[in-house]
Amino acid sequence: MNTVRLGIIGYGAQGGLYARLITEDRVPGMSVGAICDNDPEKVAKITEDHPDTPVYSDYKELLASGDVDAVVTTVPHYLHPEMAIAAIDAGLHTLVDKPAGVYTSQVQEMNDFAAAHPDVTFALMFNQRANPLYQRIKEIVEAGEIGAIRRSNWIITTWWRPMAYYKQSDWRATWGGEGGGVLVNQVPHQLDLWQWICGVPQSVYSKVAYGFRRDIAVEDEVTALVDYGNGATGVLITAVHDVIGTDRFEILGDKGKIVVEGSKTATVTRLTKDEREISDTMTGPEVRELFKGNLDTTELYTTETLEYNRPWGQQHASVLENFAAHILDGTPLIAPGSDGMTGVRLANAIHLSSWLGREVPIDFDQSEYLQLLNERIRAEGKFPEREA
Repeated sequence: MNTVRLGIIGYGAQGGLYARLITEDRVPGMSVGAICDNDPEKVAKITEDHPDTPVYSDYKELLASGDVDAVVTTVPHYLHPEMAIAAIDAGLHTLVDKPAGVYTSQVQEMNDFAAAHPDVTFALMFNQRANPLYQRIKEIVEAGEIGAIRRSNWIITTWWRPMAYYKQSDWRATWGGEGGGVLVNQVPHQLDLWQWICGVPQSVYSKVAYGFRRDIAVEDEVTALVDYGNGATGVLITAVHDVIGTDRFEILGDKGKIVVEGSKTATVTRLTKDEREISDTMTGPEVRELFKGNLDTTELYTTETLEYNRPWGQQHASVLENFAAHILDGTPLIAPGSDGMTGVRLANAIHLSSWLGREVPIDFDQSEYLQLLNERIRAEGKFPEREA
């Protein structure tokens, strides 16, 4: 096999994007093998857009068709683990779109099943990991260039959503249909990157607003404080009602600082010595010069600016290419499927902390989370409750 035939399950915005990237020859080593959607209008659209591609309305028929070597799931979040397990069971390499699922126990089931089938490639569409800016930042942090991390904070409010967005379908912004709001729909990439670069926290305390600025049941604004257990902390602020929007990610270390603006530009400051050493050795006259603004800061730190601006869709294409390359020649995955647990677990912990009104460990009681989630699904009265 020198080309991976991909089956796309779900022909919405993401499924359509992946099909277009592949047919435009932007994904080496991959072709579109078949496309599936259970919406008759979308089936008609698929036929129009890709007249020579097999089309299915039942994903299980696609899995059994022999038309594909691999699949990508671009469906409502609750369905990701179910479809991934079915695809892996059929011997098909599987790429799951974000998030990996809605609650940790279903993601754990998927991960365990995938681990029992090591011959099948299992990956996540964490396309932000393909951003050269974040790849470089991860290298800088892991090399210890800014020392031990003491604080990180990410304000990410660049996804303003008007009320008409939520009225597009009955499942959107519901506990039973979508599983949450901004935490499961808009911010999963940041939840992943934050932990990919800065590490997994030990506990979470959150303040979450539900239906604060939108007439929805789920969260539309979140402030979360995480504790890494070694004196280091982190803060995440996200919302869907900021028309202007901010995307600013800061990482403060013992020996420097990284500030990312708009996920495109980063300022990296490297101290000449550990901050404590600078503090302990600074003299009184130097302090007076510091207050006057006359201190020569070149003796304290150097500054570097990083900038990357890739075309829209390029990061998605890079993950698809990497997925194909792993299947064809064993190239290491950008985002192994098992990594999907970290983002879902943190989102669940943020929800749970707000529901209980207290700090919760990152390894929280999964059954307690599911019980409280089902209470909210039951109160909506629109969708069936979920099972562990």
